[in-house]
Amino acid sequence: MRRDFTVRKRAILGSVILLVLTDVALAAYSWQLSAPHAPQQQLAMETRQHSVLKADIKRAQDIRENIPAIQKDCDQFEESLFPASAGYSSVRSELGATAKKNGIQLEGYSSRETKIANRGMTEVAIDATVSGDYVSMIGFLNGLQRSANLYQVDSLTLASENANQASNVIKVVLHVRTYFRMGT
Repeated sequence: MRRDFTVRKRAILGSVILLVLTDVALAAYSWQLSAPHAPQQQLAMETRQHSVLKADIKRAQDIRENIPAIQKDCDQFEESLFPASAGYSSVRSELGATAKKNGIQLEGYSSRETKIANRGMTEVAIDATVSGDYVSMIGFLNGLQRSANLYQVDSLTLASENANQASNVIKVVLHVRTYFRMGT
């Protein structure tokens, strides 16, 4: 019985050694397949890598060359914003005029400001309630979109309707953001 165990142990040990040797042989074969065999393959691989790096450098140089134009565009955009001193009344009157032009009522209006000091700007969050028919509401939103000023509509929420409200009238709570430049 003791002899059977020793033979069995040797058979298991021999099998494990055979598996390890097979694994090492397969690893060497796999490594040999992945390595370039000829100098031409090596050259082709390095040429492709060179082309990729050259294209990356070209893109970086193009970006560097375009930075002054991009900065000029950003400065122009910031100059097109309302100054903080006159911005609130300008936005309020523009929203009112757009609402009136499209036949809807601007019922509620409140605003909160957040200073963006590192950009020299103020972000103004506006909450307004407007009511009118669907077509007029779409016209109002298109008017905001086509405005020369920047208005970012964050959300539209259908508000509860009053009992004395006409059946084709919808009431919408509008959350809009705009920006003012600080200073003059």
